[in-house]
Amino acid sequence: MITFRKIELEDQNNYKPYMAKQQCRSCECTFANLYLWSRFYHVTAAVADGMLLTKSEYEDYLSFGFPMGDLKNLNHAMEHLKEYSTGKGVPFQMHNVTPEQFAVLEERYPGRFQIEYRRDYADYVYEAEKLAKLSGKKYHGKKNHTNKFKKTYPDWTYESLGASNLEECFQMALNWRRLNDCEEDEEKNSEMCVTLNSLRLFQELQLSGGLLRVKGEVVAFSIGEPLTNDTFVVHIEKAYADVPGAYPMINQQFVEHETEGFTYINREEDMGEEGLRNAKESYHPVFMVEKGIVTEKANLKS
Repeated sequence: MITFRKIELEDQNNYKPYMAKQQCRSCECTFANLYLWSRFYHVTAAVADGMLLTKSEYEDYLSFGFPMGDLKNLNHAMEHLKEYSTGKGVPFQMHNVTPEQFAVLEERYPGRFQIEYRRDYADYVYEAEKLAKLSGKKYHGKKNHTNKFKKTYPDWTYESLGASNLEECFQMALNWRRLNDCEEDEEKNSEMCVTLNSLRLFQELQLSGGLLRVKGEVVAFSIGEPLTNDTFVVHIEKAYADVPGAYPMINQQFVEHETEGFTYINREEDMGEEGLRNAKESYHPVFMVEKGIVTEKANLKS
């Protein structure tokens, strides 16, 4: 069977070329995301059959990511993943599969697989120009928020993230974690661990970021990276709730300053949280990146 192993920072240069060949707009399709979340979702990886293979496995759960690399190698990779599942005595399953990826499976294996899309895991994708300019009737409310922020805090400033200000963002994130009782919520705590590690390894993971200051103090920051040739993904956005307008302001400023040359901005999923869903929908996504669970039809009938 294929030997999967823990994902290390040193794997970045080896794995990225395989991921780049996908040109997949799902937020999971970056090395930073794969590496930072691998500890929480028990994800390991292997390069085999000319493709990058990933799996999430713990206790009696086993699921694979869609193989990444040259699609000419897909069939061999799929059969080896199926053999791995059989060897473990569990049904074959794949997670976070997009409609485009499922279409490839259907072409290669007509009628063999089925997919169940999960609305909670669909990514929101926006037009970069609209997020940066907030022009037009649809964005009137957002424009009002940013204008009020500028009026309320005339000394505000924006900066790109770099070696000189990463530590300040790290301290702001620690304070944000305390203010939001993240230690009491496992999911929130996991997200904050990823946030802190993103700041610790910001340069090593080749991330981009920006921050807002009010009276010289960091009140918001955002972190992301290129996802495809035309899409940039925003992985992290944190702002103080008691600074009105900080969230829409960091959203607008980050896109304006850090995403030049990209047509679309992926702002990830809402995980079924009603408040987060309302906030993401209020920015009027141009489309969603659907993701689903793929299983073999024969397994469901048996």
